[in-house]
Amino acid sequence: MSHQLTISYPETFPDALQQTKEQFEQEAKWAMAIKLFEMKRLSSGMAAALVGIDRVSFLLSLHRYGVPMIDLTEAELLSDLENA
Repeated sequence: MSHQLTISYPETFPDALQQTKEQFEQEAKWAMAIKLFEMKRLSSGMAAALVGIDRVSFLLSLHRYGVPMIDLTEAELLSDLENA
């Protein structure tokens, strides 16, 4: 079962971004999925499902939005290397 989220926005937004209504709405969906992933509120698989693509494609698209695939601190990376 799916739920639907409706967001109201001024009709001038797509034109202001030189996009069609559909392009603007798709970008908004991506922005929500990426931000929720970045905040660690959604897994990469869940975020991918939100935009309707597979997990690997979602992860490979993150660089376009300046979001790392893996968000580990230097200490976490060093710890992982030491435990390997």
